[in-house]
Amino acid sequence: MTIFGKSLSEYVRFLRPILGLILLVGLARLALSLAGVSNSVVKYFSITAVSLLGLVAYSIGVHTKSFGSYKQLLVLLGIQSLTAQVIAAAGVALAVITRQDNIFTIPQYSGGVDGKTWGHVGAHLVPATLAVTLVGWGIGSLILYVTRKVVPADRTAAPKGKTRAAGV
Repeated sequence: MTIFGKSLSEYVRFLRPILGLILLVGLARLALSLAGVSNSVVKYFSITAVSLLGLVAYSIGVHTKSFGSYKQLLVLLGIQSLTAQVIAAAGVALAVITRQDNIFTIPQYSGGVDGKTWGHVGAHLVPATLAVTLVGWGIGSLILYVTRKVVPADRTAAPKGKTRAAGV
């Protein structure tokens, strides 16, 4: 399956560093919460912060590493967003099943309400993924636009249709 001229595996390979970091931070966040660590500590394990780092890095890297352009950036940010939202949804689903709050379901991180609902799980998977992707793409497109104006593309990048394994 190709999306805008690149296979899904090419996108994932390019994103591997940030996807790994999102997974690591998300699982650490959940594990610390389940272990009883104070939410005032756990909140610093932020998937949002890591995702913002990825947004900036890949908005620049899509050009500097000659990975593509705005269309490819949209797919990259969609995959990144989906990864983050699946982790959050899994944390919420765990709380629904066990009936035990965790960092993903407490009111201050669930819009002020009980976050242990299947609707909350679904909200992460569909509207949140779409919203984060599209808003991120808007911001990332501005970053990419500026990057294209001030930074030359990587001339050592693989030929068109091929990607470098290292990512950003």
